[in-house]
Amino acid sequence: MIFEDIDSFAAALCPYPSLIGLDLGTKTIGVAISDSLRLTATPIETIKRVKFTVDAARLMEMITEREIGGIILGLPRNMDGSEGPRCQSTRAFARNFSRICEHPIGFWDERLSTVAAEKALLEADTSRKRRAEVIDHVAASYILQGALDRLRYISQN
Repeated sequence: MIFEDIDSFAAALCPYPSLIGLDLGTKTIGVAISDSLRLTATPIETIKRVKFTVDAARLMEMITEREIGGIILGLPRNMDGSEGPRCQSTRAFARNFSRICEHPIGFWDERLSTVAAEKALLEADTSRKRRAEVIDHVAASYILQGALDRLRYISQN
C-alpha cells in the first residue's frame, strides 16, 4: 500500500520492524536502513540499476534478510515544491514495487538530501572517488533519518 503522507504511513506500520530508505536515481539506488527502534538511519549500499525486475529482486532480498517493515522513498520535488519527471518516475517505481511488496510505502521530501550528504562527506575529508561511491546511500540515510524523526514526533504527540 502506498501512502502520500507520513501520518498515514505511520498509522499503517507495525511497532518494531526496521524501515528501509531509498534514494532512487536513474543509474543507482541508495539504500539505508533503520534500527528496530527507528531511531537512527544507517547507509548500507548503493545498487547499480539494471532494470526494474532485477532492482526489485535485490531490494526484496534486503527487505526479507533484514526483516524490514516499511519503505520510505525519497521524493525529488523541485525547489518550489512542484513535481517534475523525477517525481513521476519515483511514483511509478512505488506503484510497480507495491505489486510485489506488501509493506507500506511512504514518501519523504528529499530536497537537499544529496547536498547535505555531500557536505557531510566533505567535512569528513572523504576523497572524491570515495564520495562518488557512497553519496547515494548516504543521501538515502538523510532521507530515512528525516522520516524517522517525523515518525518519532508523530508517536510522541
